[in-house]
Amino acid sequence: MIRLEDLQLFLRSAALGSFSQAAREADLLPGQVSAAIARLERDLDIRLFARSTRSLRLTEEGERYLPYATEALQALRDGQDGLRGDATQLSGTLQVAAPSDLGRRVLLPWLSEFRRAHPRLDLRLLVSDQVADVFRDPVDIAIRYGRMEDASFIALPLASDNRRVLVAAPDYLRRHGAPRSLAQLADHDCLLYQLHGRVYDKWFFPDQGSQHTVAVRGPLVTDDGDVVRRWAIAGEGIAYKSWLDVGDDVRAGRLQIVLARQRGQAAPLQLVCPHRRQFSPAVRQLQGLLASRCAALVADLEQAVSRAGAPDR
Repeated sequence: MIRLEDLQLFLRSAALGSFSQAAREADLLPGQVSAAIARLERDLDIRLFARSTRSLRLTEEGERYLPYATEALQALRDGQDGLRGDATQLSGTLQVAAPSDLGRRVLLPWLSEFRRAHPRLDLRLLVSDQVADVFRDPVDIAIRYGRMEDASFIALPLASDNRRVLVAAPDYLRRHGAPRSLAQLADHDCLLYQLHGRVYDKWFFPDQGSQHTVAVRGPLVTDDGDVVRRWAIAGEGIAYKSWLDVGDDVRAGRLQIVLARQRGQAAPLQLVCPHRRQFSPAVRQLQGLLASRCAALVADLEQAVSRAGAPDR
Protein backbone atom coordinates (compact mmCIF):
# COMPACT_ATOMS: atom_id res chain seq x y z
CA MET A 1 0.00 0.00 0.00
CA ILE A 2 1.33 3.42 -0.95
CA ARG A 3 2.13 5.58 2.06
CA LEU A 4 1.12 9.22 2.18
CA GLU A 5 4.53 10.19 3.58
CA ASP A 6 6.28 8.49 0.64
CA LEU A 7 4.20 10.49 -1.85
CA GLN A 8 5.02 13.73 -0.05
CA LEU A 9 8.74 12.95 -0.10
CA PHE A 10 8.53 12.04 -3.79
CA LEU A 11 7.01 15.44 -4.63
CA ARG A 12 9.54 17.38 -2.58
CA SER A 13 12.49 15.38 -3.98
CA ALA A 14 11.24 16.07 -7.51
CA ALA A 15 10.80 19.78 -6.79
CA LEU A 16 14.18 20.18 -5.08
CA GLY A 17 16.13 17.75 -7.26
CA SER A 18 17.80 16.28 -4.21
CA PHE A 19 17.09 13.60 -1.61
CA SER A 20 19.35 15.43 0.83
CA GLN A 21 17.47 18.72 0.53
CA ALA A 22 14.13 16.94 0.85
CA ALA A 23 15.46 15.20 3.96
CA ARG A 24 16.59 18.47 5.55
CA GLU A 25 13.22 20.05 4.80
CA ALA A 26 11.39 17.10 6.46
CA ASP A 27 13.91 16.81 9.32
CA LEU A 28 14.89 13.30 8.20
CA LEU A 29 18.10 11.54 7.26
CA PRO A 30 18.89 11.28 3.51
CA GLY A 31 18.79 7.50 3.83
CA GLN A 32 15.22 7.68 5.08
CA VAL A 33 14.15 9.64 2.00
CA SER A 34 15.99 7.20 -0.29
CA ALA A 35 14.24 4.32 1.44
CA ALA A 36 10.85 5.99 1.06
CA ILE A 37 11.41 6.52 -2.68
CA ALA A 38 12.61 2.93 -3.10
CA ARG A 39 9.50 1.71 -1.27
CA LEU A 40 7.26 3.82 -3.51
CA GLU A 41 9.02 2.51 -6.62
CA ARG A 42 8.42 -1.06 -5.44
CA ASP A 43 4.75 -0.34 -4.79
CA LEU A 44 4.32 1.20 -8.24
CA ASP A 45 6.69 -1.23 -10.01
CA ILE A 46 8.34 1.66 -11.87
CA ARG A 47 11.57 3.64 -11.54
CA LEU A 48 10.79 7.24 -10.58
CA PHE A 49 14.27 8.78 -10.52
CA ALA A 50 17.46 8.40 -12.51
CA ARG A 51 20.25 8.71 -9.95
CA SER A 52 23.94 9.47 -10.29
CA THR A 53 26.61 10.70 -7.90
CA ARG A 54 26.04 14.29 -9.08
CA SER A 55 22.42 14.57 -10.16
CA LEU A 56 18.90 13.40 -9.52
CA ARG A 57 16.23 13.67 -12.19
CA LEU A 58 12.84 12.18 -12.88
CA THR A 59 12.60 9.31 -15.34
CA GLU A 60 9.97 9.42 -18.07
CA GLU A 61 7.70 7.32 -15.84
CA GLY A 62 8.39 9.68 -12.94
CA GLU A 63 7.42 12.70 -15.05
CA ARG A 64 4.17 10.99 -16.02
CA TYR A 65 3.41 9.98 -12.42
CA LEU A 66 4.14 13.42 -10.92
CA PRO A 67 0.77 15.12 -11.72
CA TYR A 68 -1.14 12.08 -10.42
CA ALA A 69 0.76 12.20 -7.12
CA THR A 70 0.12 15.94 -6.87
CA GLU A 71 -3.58 15.42 -7.54
CA ALA A 72 -3.85 12.61 -4.99
CA LEU A 73 -2.32 14.69 -2.20
CA GLN A 74 -4.50 17.67 -3.09
CA ALA A 75 -7.61 15.47 -2.96
CA LEU A 76 -6.61 14.32 0.52
CA ARG A 77 -6.08 17.95 1.61
CA ASP A 78 -9.47 18.92 0.18
CA GLY A 79 -11.10 16.08 2.10
CA GLN A 80 -9.40 17.14 5.30
CA ASP A 81 -10.47 20.75 4.76
CA GLY A 82 -14.03 19.61 4.16
CA LEU A 83 -14.12 17.75 7.47
CA ARG A 84 -12.86 20.78 9.39
CA GLY A 85 -15.87 22.92 8.65
CA ASP A 86 -18.31 24.13 6.02
CA ALA A 87 -17.25 26.01 2.89
CA THR A 88 -17.91 29.38 4.48
CA GLN A 89 -15.24 28.63 7.10
CA LEU A 90 -12.18 28.27 4.90
CA SER A 91 -9.31 26.39 6.49
CA GLY A 92 -6.11 24.61 5.62
CA THR A 93 -3.17 26.14 3.76
CA LEU A 94 -3.30 28.06 0.47
CA GLN A 95 0.03 28.58 -1.30
CA VAL A 96 0.10 31.36 -3.91
CA ALA A 97 2.90 32.37 -6.30
CA ALA A 98 2.80 35.84 -7.87
CA PRO A 99 5.06 38.20 -9.88
CA SER A 100 7.20 40.54 -7.79
CA ASP A 101 5.71 43.94 -8.61
CA LEU A 102 2.09 42.81 -8.79
CA GLY A 103 2.48 40.63 -5.71
CA ARG A 104 4.00 43.30 -3.47
CA ARG A 105 2.01 46.34 -4.53
CA VAL A 106 -1.37 45.10 -5.73
CA LEU A 107 -2.09 41.60 -4.49
CA LEU A 108 -0.54 41.87 -1.01
CA PRO A 109 -3.28 44.06 0.56
CA TRP A 110 -6.02 42.04 -1.13
CA LEU A 111 -4.55 38.76 0.10
CA SER A 112 -4.18 40.20 3.60
CA GLU A 113 -7.83 41.22 3.53
CA PHE A 114 -8.82 37.74 2.31
CA ARG A 115 -6.84 36.14 5.13
CA ARG A 116 -8.47 38.38 7.76
CA ALA A 117 -11.89 37.35 6.45
CA HIS A 118 -10.95 33.68 6.87
CA PRO A 119 -8.87 33.43 10.07
CA ARG A 120 -8.69 29.61 9.92
CA LEU A 121 -6.91 29.75 6.57
CA ASP A 122 -3.10 29.81 6.45
CA LEU A 123 -1.73 31.77 3.48
CA ARG A 124 1.74 31.35 1.98
CA LEU A 125 2.73 33.95 -0.61
CA LEU A 126 5.76 33.34 -2.83
CA VAL A 127 6.73 36.56 -4.63
CA SER A 128 9.16 36.20 -7.53
CA ASP A 129 9.45 36.95 -11.23
CA GLN A 130 10.73 33.40 -11.74
CA VAL A 131 7.80 31.51 -13.23
CA ALA A 132 6.47 28.98 -10.72
CA ASP A 133 5.99 25.39 -11.92
CA VAL A 134 2.61 24.47 -10.44
CA PHE A 135 3.37 20.78 -10.94
CA ARG A 136 6.75 20.80 -9.18
CA ASP A 137 6.88 23.82 -6.86
CA PRO A 138 5.12 23.87 -3.47
CA VAL A 139 2.25 26.10 -4.67
CA ASP A 140 -1.47 25.55 -5.11
CA ILE A 141 -2.03 28.37 -7.59
CA ALA A 142 0.10 30.81 -9.56
CA ILE A 143 -0.85 34.30 -10.73
CA ARG A 144 0.61 34.86 -14.20
CA TYR A 145 0.60 37.37 -17.02
CA GLY A 146 -0.05 36.16 -20.55
CA ARG A 147 -2.29 33.58 -22.15
CA MET A 148 -1.79 29.94 -21.19
CA GLU A 149 -1.26 27.88 -24.34
CA ASP A 150 -0.34 24.70 -22.44
CA ALA A 151 -3.43 22.48 -22.24
CA SER A 152 -2.03 20.73 -19.15
CA PHE A 153 -2.84 23.87 -17.11
CA ILE A 154 -6.21 25.10 -15.93
CA ALA A 155 -6.38 28.91 -16.13
CA LEU A 156 -9.08 31.29 -14.91
CA PRO A 157 -9.09 34.93 -16.09
CA LEU A 158 -8.48 37.70 -13.58
CA ALA A 159 -7.99 40.68 -15.93
CA SER A 160 -8.50 39.75 -19.57
CA ASP A 161 -8.42 43.37 -20.81
CA ASN A 162 -5.22 44.40 -19.03
CA ARG A 163 -2.43 45.70 -21.26
CA ARG A 164 0.96 47.37 -21.14
CA VAL A 165 1.51 51.12 -21.20
CA LEU A 166 4.58 53.26 -21.79
CA VAL A 167 5.28 55.40 -18.72
CA ALA A 168 7.92 57.80 -17.46
CA ALA A 169 8.34 60.20 -14.55
CA PRO A 170 7.47 63.87 -15.13
CA ASP A 171 11.08 64.74 -14.24
CA TYR A 172 12.46 62.47 -16.98
CA LEU A 173 10.09 63.96 -19.56
CA ARG A 174 11.08 67.51 -18.55
CA ARG A 175 14.76 66.67 -18.97
CA HIS A 176 14.58 64.59 -22.14
CA GLY A 177 11.27 65.47 -23.74
CA ALA A 178 8.57 62.96 -24.64
CA PRO A 179 8.89 60.71 -27.70
CA ARG A 180 6.42 61.59 -30.44
CA SER A 181 6.52 58.17 -32.13
CA LEU A 182 7.56 54.61 -31.41
CA ALA A 183 10.66 55.14 -33.57
CA GLN A 184 11.84 57.88 -31.21
CA LEU A 185 12.04 55.38 -28.34
CA ALA A 186 15.49 54.55 -29.77
CA ASP A 187 16.65 58.00 -28.64
CA HIS A 188 15.60 57.43 -25.02
CA ASP A 189 16.83 55.46 -22.03
CA CYS A 190 14.47 52.51 -21.82
CA LEU A 191 14.32 50.44 -18.64
CA LEU A 192 14.96 46.82 -19.51
CA TYR A 193 13.86 43.60 -17.87
CA GLN A 194 15.55 40.21 -18.04
CA LEU A 195 14.43 36.70 -17.18
CA HIS A 196 16.63 33.59 -17.14
CA GLY A 197 19.47 35.68 -18.54
CA ARG A 198 17.48 36.93 -21.54
CA VAL A 199 17.16 40.71 -21.84
CA TYR A 200 13.80 41.82 -23.24
CA ASP A 201 15.06 44.66 -25.45
CA LYS A 202 12.28 44.36 -28.03
CA TRP A 203 8.90 45.85 -27.19
CA PHE A 204 5.78 44.75 -29.05
CA PHE A 205 2.74 46.85 -29.98
CA PRO A 206 -0.47 45.77 -31.77
CA ASP A 207 -0.64 47.04 -35.35
CA GLN A 208 -3.77 46.38 -37.42
CA GLY A 209 -4.13 42.73 -36.59
CA SER A 210 -0.41 41.99 -36.34
CA GLN A 211 2.30 43.44 -34.13
CA HIS A 212 4.94 46.12 -34.48
CA THR A 213 8.35 45.40 -32.93
CA VAL A 214 10.52 48.19 -31.54
CA ALA A 215 14.15 47.58 -30.55
CA VAL A 216 15.00 49.57 -27.43
CA ARG A 217 18.10 50.09 -25.33
CA GLY A 218 19.13 51.55 -22.01
CA PRO A 219 21.90 51.46 -19.40
CA LEU A 220 19.74 49.86 -16.69
CA VAL A 221 18.70 46.19 -16.71
CA THR A 222 17.11 44.14 -13.88
CA ASP A 223 15.43 40.79 -13.30
CA ASP A 224 12.88 42.32 -10.90
CA GLY A 225 9.76 44.02 -12.27
CA ASP A 226 9.42 46.18 -9.15
CA VAL A 227 12.90 47.62 -9.75
CA VAL A 228 11.86 48.69 -13.27
CA ARG A 229 8.94 50.60 -11.78
CA ARG A 230 11.13 52.21 -9.10
CA TRP A 231 13.68 53.31 -11.70
CA ALA A 232 10.89 54.83 -13.77
CA ILE A 233 9.57 56.79 -10.78
CA ALA A 234 13.12 57.97 -10.03
CA GLY A 235 13.30 59.49 -13.53
CA GLU A 236 15.81 57.00 -14.94
CA GLY A 237 13.97 56.26 -18.18
CA ILE A 238 10.86 54.98 -19.94
CA ALA A 239 9.22 51.71 -18.82
CA TYR A 240 6.77 49.46 -20.65
CA LYS A 241 4.71 47.93 -17.87
CA SER A 242 1.38 46.28 -17.16
CA TRP A 243 -1.30 48.81 -16.22
CA LEU A 244 -2.01 46.78 -13.08
CA ASP A 245 1.59 47.44 -12.00
CA VAL A 246 1.72 51.20 -12.65
CA GLY A 247 -1.90 52.38 -12.53
CA ASP A 248 -1.59 53.69 -8.96
CA ASP A 249 1.57 55.62 -9.89
CA VAL A 250 -0.15 57.24 -12.88
CA ARG A 251 -3.15 58.23 -10.78
CA ALA A 252 -0.83 59.71 -8.12
CA GLY A 253 1.19 61.66 -10.71
CA ARG A 254 4.44 59.78 -10.05
CA LEU A 255 4.36 58.50 -13.63
CA GLN A 256 2.83 59.78 -16.85
CA ILE A 257 1.57 57.79 -19.83
CA VAL A 258 3.78 58.24 -22.90
CA LEU A 259 2.45 57.93 -26.47
CA ALA A 260 -1.09 57.53 -25.18
CA ARG A 261 -2.46 57.18 -28.73
CA GLN A 262 -0.42 53.98 -29.16
CA ARG A 263 -2.24 50.95 -27.85
CA GLY A 264 -0.03 48.69 -25.75
CA GLN A 265 0.51 44.94 -25.86
CA ALA A 266 -2.16 42.79 -24.22
CA ALA A 267 -1.15 41.51 -20.77
CA PRO A 268 -4.04 39.36 -19.52
CA LEU A 269 -3.74 38.17 -15.94
CA GLN A 270 -4.59 34.55 -15.12
CA LEU A 271 -4.96 32.34 -12.08
CA VAL A 272 -3.32 29.00 -12.92
CA CYS A 273 -3.79 25.57 -11.34
CA PRO A 274 -2.38 22.20 -12.41
CA HIS A 275 -5.78 20.51 -12.22
CA ARG A 276 -9.43 21.49 -11.88
CA ARG A 277 -9.69 19.49 -8.66
CA GLN A 278 -7.37 22.06 -7.10
CA PHE A 279 -10.16 24.63 -7.29
CA SER A 280 -10.94 24.28 -3.61
CA PRO A 281 -13.45 26.62 -1.93
CA ALA A 282 -10.51 28.84 -0.93
CA VAL A 283 -9.22 29.06 -4.52
CA ARG A 284 -12.69 29.74 -5.93
CA GLN A 285 -13.39 32.52 -3.44
CA LEU A 286 -9.98 34.07 -3.92
CA GLN A 287 -10.37 34.02 -7.71
CA GLY A 288 -13.69 35.83 -7.40
CA LEU A 289 -12.18 38.51 -5.16
CA LEU A 290 -9.13 39.09 -7.37
CA ALA A 291 -11.19 39.17 -10.57
CA SER A 292 -13.56 41.82 -9.21
CA ARG A 293 -10.72 44.00 -7.89
CA CYS A 294 -8.67 43.70 -11.10
CA ALA A 295 -11.73 44.56 -13.22
CA ALA A 296 -12.12 47.85 -11.35
CA LEU A 297 -8.46 48.76 -11.93
CA VAL A 298 -8.47 47.84 -15.63
CA ALA A 299 -11.67 49.84 -16.16
CA ASP A 300 -9.69 52.89 -15.05
CA LEU A 301 -7.12 52.33 -17.82
CA GLU A 302 -9.21 53.75 -20.65
CA GLN A 303 -10.03 56.84 -18.57
CA ALA A 304 -6.34 57.39 -17.82
CA VAL A 305 -5.37 56.99 -21.48
CA SER A 306 -8.11 59.39 -22.51
CA ARG A 307 -6.89 61.98 -20.03
CA ALA A 308 -3.36 61.54 -21.39
CA GLY A 309 -4.53 62.54 -24.86
CA ALA A 310 -5.82 59.43 -26.62
CA PRO A 311 -8.90 59.82 -28.85
CA ASP A 312 -12.12 58.08 -27.93
CA ARG A 313 -12.15 54.47 -29.01
